[in-house]
Amino acid sequence: MAATPGISSSSSSSSSLMSYLLYFSVILTLILSSLEKGFALEENQRPRTVEPHPVSHTVELNSLLPATSCSPSSSAKGTTETGRRTRVREGVNVWFGIEVILKKIGIKKSCGESKESSSSSVLKVVHKHGPCSRINKNKSKTLTHAQILNQDQARVDSIHSLFNTNKSPSTTTVGKPHPSAAATIPAKSGSVLGSGNYIVNVGLGSPKKQLSLIFDTGSDLTWTQCRPCAGSCYDQKEPIFDPATSASYVNVSCNSATCSQLASATGYNPRCYTSTCIYTIGYGDRSFSVGYFGKERLSLTSTDVFDGFLFGCGQNNQGHFGGAAGLLGLGRDNISLVEQSALKYNRFFSYCLPSTSSGTGYLRFGKGGRSSKGVKFTPLVDVSDSGSFYGLNVVGISVGGKKLPISGEVFSSSGTIIDSGTVITRLQATAYRALRDAFRQQMKSYTSAPALSILDTCYDFSNVKTPTYPKISFAFGGGMTLDLDETGIMYVASADQVCLAFAGNGDDSDVGIFGNVQQKRLQVVYDVGGRKIGFAPAGCP
Repeated sequence: MAATPGISSSSSSSSSLMSYLLYFSVILTLILSSLEKGFALEENQRPRTVEPHPVSHTVELNSLLPATSCSPSSSAKGTTETGRRTRVREGVNVWFGIEVILKKIGIKKSCGESKESSSSSVLKVVHKHGPCSRINKNKSKTLTHAQILNQDQARVDSIHSLFNTNKSPSTTTVGKPHPSAAATIPAKSGSVLGSGNYIVNVGLGSPKKQLSLIFDTGSDLTWTQCRPCAGSCYDQKEPIFDPATSASYVNVSCNSATCSQLASATGYNPRCYTSTCIYTIGYGDRSFSVGYFGKERLSLTSTDVFDGFLFGCGQNNQGHFGGAAGLLGLGRDNISLVEQSALKYNRFFSYCLPSTSSGTGYLRFGKGGRSSKGVKFTPLVDVSDSGSFYGLNVVGISVGGKKLPISGEVFSSSGTIIDSGTVITRLQATAYRALRDAFRQQMKSYTSAPALSILDTCYDFSNVKTPTYPKISFAFGGGMTLDLDETGIMYVASADQVCLAFAGNGDDSDVGIFGNVQQKRLQVVYDVGGRKIGFAPAGCP
């Protein structure tokens, strides 16, 4: 009888333990269920295919429209940081429980920056007109879509003029930089500008000053506005760089071999002023920069610093640079950043452009991180005698899984370049007509919308929640096929004006241009030393 209370107590204890385990298992099930849904919600923050299909994309229209607030992402994984740290459902904060479970099993709730190797440097890329841009803060007026596309056409016209005109470097009567220098700079020159959509932030000088620069694979010379503005300076968001306050700035002598390199990089012969090398660079839209050619300390990151970096210190600048301090040249000439950093990065860089102007991407120098994972390469080719541009060998295009009947000579006769600064891909006239007609045929069920500047195939999706449009693929030399991301096919001005993001050249003799809309969300890899260019999907949001 004395043992009975003990047995009763043991049974009660077992019952309590079972109840606790049952309760914990229920809670764990709820948490894991929330975790799964939480990941699904995170995934839904990004433009995505609703119902995967081998020849078409069906997307949520809202996912293609840019947000009004910045959604920064990790440079390594491309994971969107939504800013929603908690999700409350039925009065329970499920994120706390998820965070505990993730810590237990070693999973992070969001992707942080990857650990880069010493041979890699990563810069954040933002859209110049988007909410993530420092130079776009508190801006009362932004460019319209028509203005952006018109500027883009000016860039394309300038590129075409370079390929269609064989001329020696221009000569100018520039002495000390001053306003009258603009009169000697023709509208067509050795460089191109256009809308310059994407910017990065770098440090210049000692102590370093942070500057927002347009990064451009179609330009060679890196330059920024400098004080004093001997002629004129356009409005920029950040303080203008003053070389007099830097301990590391040095002018380049006009009698040096270094000064003579400007001719191939800018299309203009350099000039002298009191033995100092003067550079001139002009753009197709009549924008220009004139100033001293100098050497300075360039800081890409806190550890990747380049002393004696050659750049233009512009003291007479005019044009449509959208508040950026200047330009970062990533072309193939000897004075581009790619060549000046060759000993460290081996002429290897990559980038990913975000799907919307409210997202962020990255520009990476060197082979660290994910630079070669899942990348398919095609040979880098030389197009005509314009050495600054990176050439691609396009051999075919498919729409909705069907290869278009385009002769290979259409692409090979004029060639194609890839360009980070051109917005809309330009195809040879014959190729564009074939693509446009095939696309229109598969979009017959949708309501047409008015043309938008250079875009002649537009649709009204205002009453369509999940539009479906055909996939588009490019076939390149070396047997490589690239499927464009769903965000790289349409240009979304508004819900009632969504346009095919391609345009045609005047004829088949003009060089084709693979623009930045078609590069969205792709990891684009430039192995210049290995003479190849690669692509991988889903490089960033």
